[in-house]
Amino acid sequence: MPEVMKARDASEVEAIVRAALADGRALEVVGRGTKRALGRPAQAAATLDLSALSGVTLYEPEELVLSARAGTPLAEIEALAESRGQQLAFEPMDYGPLLGVAPGGASIGGVLAANLSGPRRLKAGAARDHFLGVAAVSGRGERFKSGGRVVKNVTGYDLCKLLAGSWGTLAVMTDVTIKTLPKPETEATLVLHGAADEAAVAAMAAAMATPCDVSGAAHLPARLAPRMLPRANAAATVFRLEGIAPSVAHRLKALVSALKSFGALTSIGAEASQALWRAVRDVTPFSADGPAGTFPVWRLSTAPANGAALARRIAAGTDAEFVYDWAGGLLWAVLAPSDDAGEALVREAVEAVGGHATLVRAPAAVRAMVPVFTPEHGAAAGLTQRVKQGFDPNGVLNPGRMWAGV
Repeated sequence: MPEVMKARDASEVEAIVRAALADGRALEVVGRGTKRALGRPAQAAATLDLSALSGVTLYEPEELVLSARAGTPLAEIEALAESRGQQLAFEPMDYGPLLGVAPGGASIGGVLAANLSGPRRLKAGAARDHFLGVAAVSGRGERFKSGGRVVKNVTGYDLCKLLAGSWGTLAVMTDVTIKTLPKPETEATLVLHGAADEAAVAAMAAAMATPCDVSGAAHLPARLAPRMLPRANAAATVFRLEGIAPSVAHRLKALVSALKSFGALTSIGAEASQALWRAVRDVTPFSADGPAGTFPVWRLSTAPANGAALARRIAAGTDAEFVYDWAGGLLWAVLAPSDDAGEALVREAVEAVGGHATLVRAPAAVRAMVPVFTPEHGAAAGLTQRVKQGFDPNGVLNPGRMWAGV
C-alpha cells in the first residue's frame, strides 16, 4: 500500500514535495478522492492527501469573491454561497455517481484542477473562467501565488488558467479564490417532445440564436428521457431559463414561439426543472449503480452542430447510448464493454468529426492500456512537455495521470 501523507497547511505541502524530490519518489495528489478513478492509474509511491486543508478563509458576498483552502468540500462552499443568495455559476458536476463514489464529496481544489462545469457552461463558462487566484507548490518544491481577489488584479502570467484542467500534474494547489454570482430567483424549463437527434440539435441551435438567454440546452433520447424527466414517454429536448419570475415567464413565451415549428412543447416549473438539470449535470442514467453501471463512459466534446453526426458514427460501430448537453457540444456516451472500452472506434469518430474524447469510466487495467485523454501530437505535445518541465521537471506530481510520461 502506498504511504499516505496528510498535509495540514501549505508549509507541510511544501515539505512533503521537497522530501519526495530528495528521495526520488513520485506523489499521487488527492483532494477528497472522488475522481481518483478518472485518468490513468496512479504511478506513485506515496499519496499526498489534501483533505485536511479545509475551510473558507474569506467570503465577501458584496464583492462576489470567496477564498478557501484547496481541500474544502465543494458542498460546504455551495451551501455558504446559497445562504447569501449566490452560487458558483459554472455549476460543477459531481463525478461521484458516475465513478461509484458517494455524491457530494468533491473538494474545491479538485473541481478547479479538473476544470469542471455543468450545463450552464454555454452561458457562464467553465471553472477556469471563475478562478481568480491561487497559492500552490510546484513540483520543484517552490511555493508561488498567482492572481488575486478581483478579475482585473492579475499581473504577469495568469497561472490560474494553466492549473485549471491540469489534474494536479503541475502544482499542488493549497488555497484558491473564486468568483461567486447571484443565484437566479427562479427557473423554468421548456420541453420539446419526440425530436430525433438531428432535429434536436437543430432546435437547440435555434434556441441559442434567440435573445431568450437560454442557460441550459440538452437532449435526452427516448430510452433515457424517462429516467431523467418523470412521465416522459418519448425523447425530450430541454431548454432552461433562469432569472426573476416576470423575465422567465416572458422569455418562456418567446421561446415557445421560436420553437413551435419543431414539435410539441410543454414546460415545467422551478422544482422539477432543478431536479432535471441536476440529472443532466451528473448524467444520472449512466451512474455506477444504474443498469449499465460497469460499462465504459466517454465524455465527448465537439462543435454543437456536429453532435448528432458524432453520435451516429459511434453508434454505427457498437451499442451506445448518449446524453447531449451544451446544445449538442457535449456528449456523454455509454458503450458496450470491450477490451479497449471502444477507444479505437471513439478516436476514429472524433477525428472524423472534430473534437476531444475523455474516457471517464473503465477498469484500471483498461485505463492503463489506452489513452484516457485525447492524445497530443506535434506542437501541442511539445508545449505540454515544456510546461511540465517548467513546473515539475522530475515528474513528482501525478506522473502519467493524463498521458504516459506527463
